[in-house]
Amino acid sequence: MIPPQCKRLAEVDFPIAVVSRHAAREKSIRHGHPSTLHLWWARRPLASSRAVLLALLLPDPCDPACPEAFTAQAPEILTDVRQRPADAAELRAALLWFIGRFADWALAANPVYLRVARALVQAAHPGDAPLVVDPFAGGGSIPLEALRLGCEAFASDLNPVACLILKVMLEDIPRRGPGLADELRRVGGEIKAAAEKELADLYPPDPDGATPIAYLWARTVRCEAPDCGAEIPLLRSFWLCRKAKRKRALRPRVVRSGSEPPRVEFEIFAPDADREVGAGTVTRAKAACPCCHVVLPPERVRAQLADQRGGADAAFDDAGRRVGGARLTAVVTLRPGETGRHYRLPTDADYAAVRTAQARLAAMLDEWSAGGKEGLCPVPDEPTPAGGGSGAGRAFSVQRYGMLQWDDLFTARQKATLACFGHLPNSPSPNFHALLAMVLSRCADYGSSGVVWAQEGEFVAHTFGRQALPIVWDFAEAVQLADSSGNFDGAIGWVARVIDIVETSLSKSATGQVQAADAVNHPLPDQAAGVWFTDPPYYDAIPYSDLSDFFLVWLKRALPDHPLLRDPFDPDNPLSPKTREAVQDETKTCDGRVKDRAFFEDTMGRTFAEGRRVLHEDGVGSVVFAHKTTEGWEALLAGLIRGGWTITGSWPIATERPGRLRSQDSAALATSVHLICRPRPADAPVGDWADVLRALPPRVGEWMARLQGEGVRGADLVFACIGPALEIFSRHPSVETAEGREVGLAEYLEKVWEVVGRTALENVLGAAEAQARNGLAGALEEDARLTALFLWTLQATDAGDAPEAGGDAAGDSAAAGETPPGDGAGYTLVYDVVRRFAQPLGIRLPDWEGRIVETAKGVVRLLPVGARETQLFGRDGVGAAAASIERDPSGDVQLLLFPAAGPAGRPAPSRPGAGGDRRLAAADDADAADAAALRARGTTTLDRVHAAMLLQASGQSQALRTLLRAEQDRGPDFLRLSNALSALYPRGSEEKRLLDAMLLDAR
Repeated sequence: MIPPQCKRLAEVDFPIAVVSRHAAREKSIRHGHPSTLHLWWARRPLASSRAVLLALLLPDPCDPACPEAFTAQAPEILTDVRQRPADAAELRAALLWFIGRFADWALAANPVYLRVARALVQAAHPGDAPLVVDPFAGGGSIPLEALRLGCEAFASDLNPVACLILKVMLEDIPRRGPGLADELRRVGGEIKAAAEKELADLYPPDPDGATPIAYLWARTVRCEAPDCGAEIPLLRSFWLCRKAKRKRALRPRVVRSGSEPPRVEFEIFAPDADREVGAGTVTRAKAACPCCHVVLPPERVRAQLADQRGGADAAFDDAGRRVGGARLTAVVTLRPGETGRHYRLPTDADYAAVRTAQARLAAMLDEWSAGGKEGLCPVPDEPTPAGGGSGAGRAFSVQRYGMLQWDDLFTARQKATLACFGHLPNSPSPNFHALLAMVLSRCADYGSSGVVWAQEGEFVAHTFGRQALPIVWDFAEAVQLADSSGNFDGAIGWVARVIDIVETSLSKSATGQVQAADAVNHPLPDQAAGVWFTDPPYYDAIPYSDLSDFFLVWLKRALPDHPLLRDPFDPDNPLSPKTREAVQDETKTCDGRVKDRAFFEDTMGRTFAEGRRVLHEDGVGSVVFAHKTTEGWEALLAGLIRGGWTITGSWPIATERPGRLRSQDSAALATSVHLICRPRPADAPVGDWADVLRALPPRVGEWMARLQGEGVRGADLVFACIGPALEIFSRHPSVETAEGREVGLAEYLEKVWEVVGRTALENVLGAAEAQARNGLAGALEEDARLTALFLWTLQATDAGDAPEAGGDAAGDSAAAGETPPGDGAGYTLVYDVVRRFAQPLGIRLPDWEGRIVETAKGVVRLLPVGARETQLFGRDGVGAAAASIERDPSGDVQLLLFPAAGPAGRPAPSRPGAGGDRRLAAADDADAADAAALRARGTTTLDRVHAAMLLQASGQSQALRTLLRAEQDRGPDFLRLSNALSALYPRGSEEKRLLDAMLLDAR
């Protein structure tokens, strides 16, 4: 075994950039990837899990305590993949190279790399393989990689769906051996053949031989305008296909006949230009009537749909005529011998098949009722999550539209189809049933009324386009027996490909154990684990239990009485456990206590203490943090330290694709910070506050330089620096001042933010910031430092080159991410991040509110330069100021360009009509206040840089040259700040373009 005093590789070095590229790129890998076995939210990439775990398991060859047996065996083992290392330093470099290479998904099942990785682990841990424990195993990335490396794995989770996924992946697939995937394909073929017979009348072919592959539906409401009453089909867009060479769309036509309400009919056409296609009828739950153009407000749209229990099904009269509910807008078909999708209008036969499905479903429920309602209802009658509050309230809006039970999210035909798939499996092996349940879950994901038709690619997209279940106004009903996306064959194929990969890449000697367990009361005994590695939940970010119930209600029916598909703490709960779940959700309670922020933080603190208990004294741990709020970091890190851990390493690994919508113009984290931890010795001394503070700046400076060399930038770099800073603090059970006062973590982190901020400013502003640190004259003003820090924090980490396609599912809730205040232009940061930087550096944010920043709803916006024109030049703008210079080129540039900064008492620029218009008068007052503020403080270097940028933008070249000459005579600050801002503004931004053009003139 590795001696406890020997450092692990993860504590001294890590190939951040290489692993980051593989981890970020992995999200675009689909076929055979274990994540496609079953949907789970916020999975850790296998690349980062594999790399970090391997670095946790291997000792540092350069450490004097490194076992001699390892340093003797490891060079020989590595010769299978590279040249033999000659000494300890080369061996360390070779191991880091191998960790980075093995993070590549293309090598995850490579026999040579697998053999080398397992041999290295065995050399480091002779005898019994280490036990890797993950108490929040979720989708199973960490325990799966433990098995790949030849370790034992103990995976637990409170969620039944997660436990079933884990059992299939870690126990069933490895133990069944070769041939399992082929058996699944064979049984799947038999199930499909039986389903085709049973469901034939629900999916009839077209008379011309074409095969429907998707039915496109729109929920409907009635116009409530007087003398109208038309049915409004709720459509986000009239587009059917947006491919460049075969565009198709719906064209609405209003039909009026006698005393009947007007109605909307459609035709399908091929538009020559996008402007020929209408914008749809619904936005943010407001429905516009195509007949009278009156807008039905959201509360009435919700009320009408609530009366229809969500409105996913068509309603018929006794004669079989559709009279309301969902409306078919088009049918997508495949024609024999022809390529591509085709679109046609719905027919009576299409509605007749829907009515047949409704009758079959009713007969199924009648039979269940006649049998005394024994067992589960054939379709999910469990309640959906209530909206409101946080957690589930943000992720779900379906109850507001009357979808009170899970079956309300599905059409009658979808329910009949899923029920058919669920009861057809007939295999002698119970474990094989669980594999088929994975297939059923995939069918449910593509077979609900939350599915959309992807117009650009012409395919059915799955329900969970994001981590929520919003209302979807117009949805696609996939034909799951057809040859198209979202079908049963595809579900079988996806699962079978995962089996092929998993069974060939896992160690046959290693075993995985899965158990439903609460992380605060772990079932393992003391000191049972060699590695404790987990990615914990985060406050109310994802309501796992509520989301997973979408699948649980169908899995329970396919696997009745399965021991994992229940709440182990409440037998009367028909859904996944909510009470003990480690999330923040104020709509729920635990032991009479509201599950608020304090509950979550206390739960995580107890979890970290449990992790410390089950880990060997010479073991090592890792906790993944991927959060954007500093309060969240402080609370969870405090729990980690209180739980008896010392942080010994910190590695930010890019796990998000750089093109994702969430990251644009904001500081959304692209990295997940992996904190490496050790059990803190019981005899660790109390820390001296002065010693801790002395050690902080060099540690942060060294770390920032290292991370910047690895391509880590901005907010990712900020949070990644917290880890090494905590290495200093967490070595001690407590830290005290010379007077004996205990220093809390919050106080220490304020110092960390100050050091990070000052170091960042010195990097980007150079000597000017060093002068500010030493209190020397000539330092740049607060607004320049605030702007530089703001832009520095916004910089994006280089997370690879995998673009993200597609957007969020349609709904009436806002897309994820902050909404910038004001008109939306500019760049945004979470207020707490800005405050944490500004406060210790003596920057008062209120002083700059409305001048260079605006704050609203917890988000700070850096004002675009164009928004400052009136501030700097007055009401008459940049043109008037430039004209003043042209009339008097030898005059005082400061006075000519900045009339607001002139001598006190100088009148504000005149405004036509200012006295007669209240709005103009208010603007006059605001500008007068700006002018007074500018007179009081004078212009800053940033003001003059912005003025030059505005002159550049407006083409005022003569005035610009005059200003540049004046600034060069003044000193170096103007050009120093301009160059720094040019380096900080995002590539391709208008501000960078203006700065670069202006700097060319300055040369």
